[in-house]
Formats: sequence, structure tokens, C-alpha cells
Amino acid sequence: MHIGIPKEIKNHEYRVALTPEGAHVLTQAGHTVSVETGAGAAVGFGDDAYRAAGADIVTPAEAWAADLVVKVKEPQPTEVEALRSGQLLFCYLHLAAAPELAHKLMARGVTAIAYETVSKPGGGLPLLQPMSDIAGRLAPQMGALGLHKSHGGNGKLITGLPGVPPGHVVIIGAGVVGMSAARVAAGLGARVTLLDRQADKLAHAEALFGARVETRISSPEAIADSLAQADIVIGAAQIPGRHAPRLISREHLKQMPPGSVLVDVAIDQGGIAETSRPTTHSAPFFVAEGIVHYCVTNMPGAVARTATEALTHATLPYVQALAAHGLAALDADAGLKAGLHVHAGKITHAGLAQDLGMSY
Repeated sequence: MHIGIPKEIKNHEYRVALTPEGAHVLTQAGHTVSVETGAGAAVGFGDDAYRAAGADIVTPAEAWAADLVVKVKEPQPTEVEALRSGQLLFCYLHLAAAPELAHKLMARGVTAIAYETVSKPGGGLPLLQPMSDIAGRLAPQMGALGLHKSHGGNGKLITGLPGVPPGHVVIIGAGVVGMSAARVAAGLGARVTLLDRQADKLAHAEALFGARVETRISSPEAIADSLAQADIVIGAAQIPGRHAPRLISREHLKQMPPGSVLVDVAIDQGGIAETSRPTTHSAPFFVAEGIVHYCVTNMPGAVARTATEALTHATLPYVQALAAHGLAALDADAGLKAGLHVHAGKITHAGLAQDLGMSY
């Protein structure tokens, strides 16, 4: 099969969907891999490395002409126009927060498979997990940066000092993002509170972190009480493939200490706060109701080299299956089929269809 790897054009998105090592695996299997010139340059993978792996270095139009287009982030408006009927698109999509893009993909007649809902036997989201892990590890760092007075924060140092208490980090959601955030925040010496609705997840956190992390069963009352004491709030709750649950209202924010920070990691699925709106790495912060918001939709792009390597390791087996078998790969792997969001002009993911108010 002909596989295209376009260069990412989203704001400060330096990741590339395939490393030269991954390209070598695919070309050795007899596939044609077309990599847009400069696609991996920002993370140290130059065109020559892809050529040595057997890939062709091509123009943007040639990369988008492939039968299977593999990328990182959802197609940007100018990229949608390059898609054609019958083409396979494999990337992060987050369509619950992007109804206009969903309609455009349907109109173009593409088959769009979303990384974020591909699953594995027994549960788990293998293509979302590595980026969630990175985003979780970055979240306390971004929250600490938001506390700086230059960004509108309250001026607290998250680590504290001898005789001066550390910042209080509240994390809503004990999944991959939340656990990774708790690990880093506790390592920095912050006071950490982790909320989740599932007691078994909180028990796992207690076993892992001990007294370094306080745990609470999540409820509207527990969230409100925790927010009122927080310096940094990390929104880490998500429903795979669907709009993130709205757990923080504007009234909640008004009860938070002025100059505290909300890092809404769920923003690519619409965000968990009423006041959240997408931001970019160029302008990551804004202030609403006296609270500093960090709502960057492609957080892992900040550490693009690590993220590219981790993503290729996760996606390559699925790319191999799609390249070898096309749509038949979905019939052979129910977990891959769970990633199918758009096909033949229709929404093919039940939860997404419900969020968009469309037929499934």
C-alpha cells in the first residue's frame, strides 16, 4: 500500500507520525512510504534518514495523495481539502469537540480512524496512553509556570521552601493523565489531592504513592471543596471518543483562590471547565474569573522528539495491519475497529454520534 506521512502544520506541532525506523519496517514489507520533505526535521529526523530507510521524500500534495495517510493531529482546514473519497486517514481526531471537522470528513468520503479510541483486549487505549502519559507529566510543570506573576498567577512556588508551605495541586481523574500528573507533582514536593469516582483507582494510587498523595472520591461537593483550596487544578477526566465531562462551572472558579491555575488536559475533547477554550503553544495562558487557564490542545508537541518516538512505537503495528489488509484489518481486530469514527459519509462511533446529535 502507498502510505503518506505529511508534515504537521498545527501551531507549534513538531511531532511527525512515523520515525525513520518505522518507515524502514514498512518499506521492508513492500509498502511505498512517502514522507513530506522536512516532516521530521524539527525532531532530528532529516530527509536523508527517511531516504536511508527506503522512503520517498515528496511534496505535500504527493504525501496527501497516498491510499493511507498517517499523521499526528487532526487535519487542519487547508489539509481537509486534500482528502479524497475512499482514502484511509489514521490520526488523533477528537471530533466530539470539532463537529465542523466531522461534517467535512463525512463530505469528503474518507475513512477516518481515530487513535484515541483504538482499544486493546481487556480495556485500555494503547494509542492514547503514551500521549496521555506525557501530557500528565507536563501538566504540573505548566501549572507551576502559570503560577508565575508574569502569567497572572498567585506567585507561589509549587515546591515551597523551608518554612514556606508548597503549592496544593488538585487532580481530577485518576487515569493515565492523572496518575502521571500525581507522580510528577508529588515528586516536586507539592501537596497533592487526587479525585476519582472509582475507589479501586484511588486504592492503586495510595498503594503507589502512599501519604504523598491524598485521595478523595469525586463528587460535585468534593470537587467544589478541593477547588476552594487549590493552587493548581489539573483536569484529567475523559470519556473515550466523547466530549469531556463538564465538572467545573464558572461558579466553581469564583470560589478558587485568585491567581490559581487550571490546566485542562481534556481540552482536546472540549475541556472539563465551563470557561475552558483551546489555546496554543504560542499563547498558552489566559485569565478568566481571576484564574489562569492553560488549555493547549497538543501538549505533547512541546516535547516532540520523545512524543514522536513513543507514538511510533504504539501506532506502528496498526499501521502495518492497515497497510497489509486495508479495511479488512478492522474486521480482524475489534480494538482497531473501535477507532473507526467516519466511513462512507457516516459517523461510525456510537458515543461520538450521540455527542454530535447525529445518526450512528
